[in-house]
Amino acid sequence: MSRSSGSNWQYKVLEPPRGPTMEEAVDPTAELNDLGTDGWELVTTIEYTGGGTKYLVFKRPESATDE
Repeated sequence: MSRSSGSNWQYKVLEPPRGPTMEEAVDPTAELNDLGTDGWELVTTIEYTGGGTKYLVFKRPESATDE
């Protein structure tokens, strides 16, 4: 498979943070702000069958650097 002349992307997949019982969500604002500062953009979520977010999917241009 050849690469096109368009943008190349890096991807990151995270599980949303959970509270002590592993059922309630923890506010992810600080972590999301940190990822945004590092150039990551939330592009989609992957849901559990029956509801609830299993994964958060982020992307950024390949030329961005990890902090």
